[in-house]
Amino acid sequence: MLLKVLTTFKFTEDEFKSIRDLGYEIVFKDEKTVTFTEDIKDIDILITFDCFSRLDIDMLPNLKWIQLLSAGINQVPEDKIRNRNILLTNSRGVYSIPIAEWIVLKTLEMYKNSKEFHEKQRNKIWKPNTHLLELYGKTIGFIGTGSIAQEAAKRFEGFGVRIIGINTTGKEVKHFHECYSIDRINEAVGKCDVVVITVPYTDKTYHLVNKNVLDSMKDGAYIINIARGVIIDEPALIESLKSGKIKKAALDVFEKEPLPENSPLWEMDNVYISPHNSWSSEMVFRRRYEIAYNNLKRYRDNEELINVIDLNKGY
Repeated sequence: MLLKVLTTFKFTEDEFKSIRDLGYEIVFKDEKTVTFTEDIKDIDILITFDCFSRLDIDMLPNLKWIQLLSAGINQVPEDKIRNRNILLTNSRGVYSIPIAEWIVLKTLEMYKNSKEFHEKQRNKIWKPNTHLLELYGKTIGFIGTGSIAQEAAKRFEGFGVRIIGINTTGKEVKHFHECYSIDRINEAVGKCDVVVITVPYTDKTYHLVNKNVLDSMKDGAYIINIARGVIIDEPALIESLKSGKIKKAALDVFEKEPLPENSPLWEMDNVYISPHNSWSSEMVFRRRYEIAYNNLKRYRDNEELINVIDLNKGY
């Protein structure tokens, strides 16, 4: 009997055919409208971003494995997955390259004051600024040294910067000149001209970057967040930006999304805002499919899957 797959993302017809050719029966239900129906009761595998508010996995007694098309896992019903020992994999690595490029872009935009020049162009003002900064010789620090941070660090190497990483144990990671354990975060961020948050969101990283950490940063440091908004204590960040302790911030994620219209961040000249968009590129759709396809092939062949999640760690 064929294993049955439910996907809530519409792959191309060629991609669907490739999955069927592996020996799977595949059912597509749009994530925005999916609900339980009898034809999906017997599925073995679920491929989804986040259908869990609409579809109770307890109604799927044969479900053995969930392949997330997201890198984050905060949307999943952890207790149900634990209780039933359902295998969980994510799409870690799919978004690393576009996010890494975004990190470099925003670092340069802040150092080269692109906001000022965009405003001058809008108002047809010809006025040079002779006080721009060089990235060369600066220190870039990453809170989190996973695939996104590694891709960004790789790209920063060509700028002649020093690259510091902060991870759980301080283990060495390729492309980083030095790594610190998380219990030395205050010491590490104090060495950095730019701090980039790339750590996964878990219970332990909620408000990890709090007032104490912000106060430990260099006066006039820059901060970038592409991880999750709740990793930064947003009110504390706003105060640091107002005081000038943090000179500039580039934020792609926020404690509440969409960012409320009354958030003071909208009006701050030293903040670069984007709407959780750093992941986007023309290649991510293909990479999502490749992760799913390769794991389906491995599952069929009883091989170890890619990106297996340890719920005890949260990643």
